[in-house]
Amino acid sequence: MKAKTKMETTNTANATNTTNSAGKWWAAIAMAALGQVAEAQILIGQTAGFTGPLSASVKETKEGAKLYIDAVNARGGVDGQQIELISLDDQYDPRLAAENAQKLIEEHKVSALFLTRGTPHTEAIIPLLDKHHVPLVGPSAGAMTLHQPVKKHVFNVRTPYQHEAEKAVAHLRAIGLTRIGIVHTDDSFGADGLVGIQKGMAAGKLHPVVLEKFDRTKPDFTAIAARIHKTEAQAVIMVAAGQVAADGIKAFRAAHPTVQIVTLSNNASSGFVKLLGDSAHGVIVTQAFPHERSVNYAMVKEAQDLARAQGLNEISPAKLEGFAAAKVLVEGLRRAGHKPNREKVQAALEGMNKLDIGGLEVNYSPTDHTGLDFADLSIIGTDGKFRR
Repeated sequence: MKAKTKMETTNTANATNTTNSAGKWWAAIAMAALGQVAEAQILIGQTAGFTGPLSASVKETKEGAKLYIDAVNARGGVDGQQIELISLDDQYDPRLAAENAQKLIEEHKVSALFLTRGTPHTEAIIPLLDKHHVPLVGPSAGAMTLHQPVKKHVFNVRTPYQHEAEKAVAHLRAIGLTRIGIVHTDDSFGADGLVGIQKGMAAGKLHPVVLEKFDRTKPDFTAIAARIHKTEAQAVIMVAAGQVAADGIKAFRAAHPTVQIVTLSNNASSGFVKLLGDSAHGVIVTQAFPHERSVNYAMVKEAQDLARAQGLNEISPAKLEGFAAAKVLVEGLRRAGHKPNREKVQAALEGMNKLDIGGLEVNYSPTDHTGLDFADLSIIGTDGKFRR
């Protein structure tokens, strides 16, 4: 084999160096591009029970939120940045909710938390919000403790459960039902709903014919159902969630078929109707948002149009709640400016006044994080749809 000349060796070395330099140059460009992509993400965290007793409605609520967020991203995102929602499953366990929130805040460095589910679950993460100055937008929980006194980093969108409960009692009184029973889960959510019901009953000078609480982790409705039948209650207001609420309603209906059942908007989902099965027809469910077919509300029409564009058949109340919360979140990110960090988002939300999200007005200030003031009633029809 012929040995290379000095010139050939030099040329080969130069070519190798050139190739290596070019490789490094393209690698640098690729890394820069990846850095730009990474920079172009606005990270938002969510912890909720994607498995467990509320999984059906939790998934529906997230689907509604994604419906809007995906549409915003398709139009270029917020100031050229894409919104990425990181969702973790807490199995409807407050302890896991707190662990997930810590992971999202400390490891993922999210700019905000979003659409948590459950009163005790949201309460469990508030110390982390305060410690790290992270805003939480649109918790899917209407406990008054999240409204008053104002929680610095919690920005509610839905109305308090107590307002819904008072409206439900007023409706029962208006249709002549005064023998009312109350059954609630033995936790902060149940206690909060009870306060609203008692306010409504006090306004009508009524007293419950049945007042029972139960452990949501191991409920036994047999004795409660027997009491409802024995007292000839005309109506029962059930403050519980998901599968547990459905099991209780089935037991009450089996023991006392004519009793009118009322439950709160945390159960306003297609998934809950399926859990009820043959017991669904006639159940009254309070609502925290307009009817999902009320196209006179611009927000409802927008949600319907986006759903149809994605081949979805319908918008459920739970999806509409997620959609509304996402509109508030995105507006907060827009107002926070480029690269919205936690402090910018917090300030943007607190300055958000008279925000029209499509026929509904959201108001925040440093001393008021209530959001919307809207409550209505629906009844489940024979077709499994919510009727107003």
